[in-house]
Amino acid sequence: MIDSKIMETTKSILKKFGNTYFSDKGTLKRNKVIEDLDAYTPMLMKALLANQLIHDTYTESIVIDDKSVEVFKLNQFIEMFTYKEYWQDSYTKFENKIGLTAGGKFIDETADVVLDFPFKDTVLKAGMTKEDQKDTDEPFLHETIAKAEIDQLLEPKIFVNATKYDQENLDGVSTDNFDDDNLIIKGNNLITLHSLTKQYNARIKMIYLDPPYNTGKNSFGYNDSFTKSAWLTFMKNRLEVAKQLLRNDGIIYIQIDTSRANSSTIQGSSMEPYLHVLLDSVFGSNNYLGTLHWKKKKQPSFLSRIAGVMEEILVYAKDESNIEKLIGGETSDTTKRVDNNSNPESTMVIGKGIKYAGPEKDLIIKAGSYKNKTMSTTYLNDVVIKNFIVQNDFQATAQFRTSQKEINKFVENRLLYITSAKSLRRFTSKDELGKGKAITDLLLDSGQNQDATLEIKSLFNGDKIFETPKPEKLLQTIINSYTKKNEIVLDFFMGSATTQAVAMKMNRRFIGIEQMDYIKTVSVERLKKVIAGEQGGISKEVNWQGGGSFVYAELMEKNQGYLKDVQHAETTKQLEDVVHRMIEGGADFDFRVDVEKVMQDPEYQAMSLADKKQLMVKVIDKNQLYYAYSDMEDRDVQELMSESDIAFNKSFYGEHDL
Repeated sequence: MIDSKIMETTKSILKKFGNTYFSDKGTLKRNKVIEDLDAYTPMLMKALLANQLIHDTYTESIVIDDKSVEVFKLNQFIEMFTYKEYWQDSYTKFENKIGLTAGGKFIDETADVVLDFPFKDTVLKAGMTKEDQKDTDEPFLHETIAKAEIDQLLEPKIFVNATKYDQENLDGVSTDNFDDDNLIIKGNNLITLHSLTKQYNARIKMIYLDPPYNTGKNSFGYNDSFTKSAWLTFMKNRLEVAKQLLRNDGIIYIQIDTSRANSSTIQGSSMEPYLHVLLDSVFGSNNYLGTLHWKKKKQPSFLSRIAGVMEEILVYAKDESNIEKLIGGETSDTTKRVDNNSNPESTMVIGKGIKYAGPEKDLIIKAGSYKNKTMSTTYLNDVVIKNFIVQNDFQATAQFRTSQKEINKFVENRLLYITSAKSLRRFTSKDELGKGKAITDLLLDSGQNQDATLEIKSLFNGDKIFETPKPEKLLQTIINSYTKKNEIVLDFFMGSATTQAVAMKMNRRFIGIEQMDYIKTVSVERLKKVIAGEQGGISKEVNWQGGGSFVYAELMEKNQGYLKDVQHAETTKQLEDVVHRMIEGGADFDFRVDVEKVMQDPEYQAMSLADKKQLMVKVIDKNQLYYAYSDMEDRDVQELMSESDIAFNKSFYGEHDL
């Protein structure tokens, strides 16, 4: 362990005090030792400083008024007793020290004092598995305290097992080339997003996210139980890099539950208001476009005080000034352009080259919101309608919220007509045809949860192999609202791959990221069925006949593989085998720990299996979960990769030679 020789020497001194510093079972009372050290208990200090090794290691001579004075470095000595508490709390000994600091040092290290909150700019890796959160006690990596660790954690990573799927290769074929195809990646989404920045920076048109709602339920294997602050940090880290990947005219949609969480959990309430504030911070409140309300179920659940049937989708732009109109479904038949000469009795058309057959002076129209108001003169071909006289006995509409300039343009383009009721209308222009009508904030006809469940069951022989899918109709509405063919849609909480399946059927490009192992059994398998031409979801509506392709790749595991093996160990023997493999295989551990000595420590040996696993998870260096792309310069790393893997990475990162 840390400074084991000094620790052994110290323990031998402490044992002389009988049961003062040791329990009946022989366990060191660390808190008692620290308490007495802080109090400079005379007998304890005298005994410690009498030992030559401790004296030489922890004292320093300084000169005051020409006199040499020995100073005991108490803080450094106490650190030796806090290292196990360190494993319970964080990567760094500063995890719980939010308080008074000066120059990056806490008050016990300096006389200058300021108030400091060291996690305001932190990074939270936050693995998606519930074991990640339960067993690792996720560390915060602060920009100042652990800047080097953050840089290391987020640098581009190596991809392995790159496989291309298309109609000719439904079972997949290994590929050594990345030609900007659709992309599915298995790995931690924060780390993966940073690996995409070189290839996809400012290229994504739309991001759709259905993140963990933080319900506290830990459903379907993934972690869904954070404190509010941890969840917000978790989201903030990912949203910041997501914004970087968006085009300047890009949009992000984030879906969130509005129901109150189970009161027995620490969450207690929906994360929606917190998320809204966070998005204002990351994207800017001026880039908030609105909130969509989606009806997720036909029948409400009465398990909570207010039975909820809605979820919200927050919509933000990267830069609102670059955003085009958001549209909804197909263009309504009542607004499509018609033949100007059709049905002249009910529709009198005004347009270039067509004589106006209406009143010569005044035109009575329906526009009750402008009662008793005279509109400006409008020129319709060679006929002048001097005034639109709005009378009281007509129903209110909003026909004249269009400027004179726009009305003149409609006339020039032969888009205006007058109904038999003498109400002014206009046709849809060619540019507007196919774009659809404006999206509304209430999505009632965009599928529901039960539709999504049926879609999954129909794809997988009646089995509900994924618990919380979204319906294809909902994703069709969202993707159709702001993307065109071949534009890229990103979803880094991919789940069952609904976003990617719909994007493929709508001829959009896509990127999906998922850490959970079901990416292979659910997500990839679903997309293979889409390529083969499955007819569920929106397939018939869009006349989907199959086709398309995508590349699947995985981040190359380093400590991540060992981490999973430790978590899945079911006996002490299995755990010991994993730890020995880590030692022999060169796994990266925190530099403060000698793992071999940890295993020999009687305190460790007396631990339960669960506690041993927890400790081993904590000593694994989390900054080394995956191999960095720069590691490919190491021949030992290249020996772990196939030639195809090496070539694919060079192709993906645009490098020809390392």
